Amino acid sequence: MRGVSSVDALRAHLLEARLAGPIATTREKSLGRYRLFAAGDPRALLGLEPEEAWTVPRLVGLMARSCGVSPDPGCVSGPDTVDPERTIAALDAFAERLGRAARHRSPVLLGTGHPHRLLGFYAPLARALSAAGCLVLTPAQGRRIDITTGFGVRPYRLRYVRGVALIHEAGVRPVPDAPGAHSHSPLPVRTVLDAAAAAGGPLPELVIGDHGWVCGAGQLGFEAIGPADTDDPAVFVGEAEGKVRVAVPMDDSALPDHYRPIARYVLNRSRLSH
Repeated sequence: MRGVSSVDALRAHLLEARLAGPIATTREKSLGRYRLFAAGDPRALLGLEPEEAWTVPRLVGLMARSCGVSPDPGCVSGPDTVDPERTIAALDAFAERLGRAARHRSPVLLGTGHPHRLLGFYAPLARALSAAGCLVLTPAQGRRIDITTGFGVRPYRLRYVRGVALIHEAGVRPVPDAPGAHSHSPLPVRTVLDAAAAAGGPLPELVIGDHGWVCGAGQLGFEAIGPADTDDPAVFVGEAEGKVRVAVPMDDSALPDHYRPIARYVLNRSRLSH
C-alpha cells in the first residue's frame, strides 16, 4: 500500500487527490443538504437527533469552522472547499483515538455507507486493530434490513467484508468491484448494535464509520469517529453537540485508491502500522 509518511506528504496527497482543497462536492449540493437538515429531513439527519435548532446560516458557519467551506452566505455555486489543515488535525485526532482503542484492546465496530469508495480506508484499520488484539465485531451477518429510499422501501442484507459492515441489495449477488450499496441510513448500525446486545456479547467501545454508521452510533451513546464530506452536516453537528468524537472533513466520493494512503498515515500516527 502506497502511504504518506509525513504531514507535508499528506497535505500534498490531499490536494492532489482533491480530498481537500477544491473538491468535487458542489456548493449547491451542500446548501441543499443544509436546508434538508434544518427542516429535520431524515435523509440529511443520518440518524442524528439534534439538541439545538440549526438554521441554514448557522450550519454554514459551523461548516466553515469545521471544514473550511466559504462562510459567505452569498456564495451559492461552484466547488466546495475543504481546508487541508483541518483535515490533517482531524486525522491526527482520529489516529489518537484509534491508538487508544488498540492499547486497551477495545471491541470495535467498523461500517460504511460508501463501500465502493471507502472500503479501502476502513479494511486496513480493521486488520490492524484485530492484529493489536481488538475484537472486531461482526454481529447480524446476513440480517435483512428494509430501508426507505427514493424508490420506496427496499430490502437489503447486512454483510461484512474484511471486517467492515455494509449492506447490499437483497437477492443481488455482490461483486468485488461493487461490494455493497451506498446508504445514508442509520438502520444498519442500529440493527448491528441491537443484535450484539441481544446476543449478550460485547458492545463496541468505538464505532468507526461514515453517514448513518457514525451518526446513528453517536446518537445511541457510542463513541464514534469517521470521515464526512461538506454535504454531510449531520456528522459535524454531532461533533459540535458531543455525539461524534471526531469528524474528519474530506471528500468521501473520490477514487478508492486515494483513501489507502490516508489509512497508512492514520496507522503510522496511531503506531498501528503493520
